Amino acid sequence: MDEQYGRLEIRLSELMNERGLNRNKLALKAEMNWYQINKYYNNTITRLDTFVLCKLCTVLDCKIQDLLTFIPAETDDK
Repeated sequence: MDEQYGRLEIRLSELMNERGLNRNKLALKAEMNWYQINKYYNNTITRLDTFVLCKLCTVLDCKIQDLLTFIPAETDDK
């Protein structure tokens, strides 16, 4: 992945831990399959699905900025 523009970090695992949910419980509550949850959990998803993000925010009772964090690219300003 080209990180010259920065990257998004998905904080799903942190939010799940805070709420005492495991991947199976979240998959059931969000009506998603475990494999898809696992990709978001491990931060290995390559294309975000806005409907999935809405489901996750609803089930986790969070805002999108709680779930996603933008990590700017490191610049070499010397």
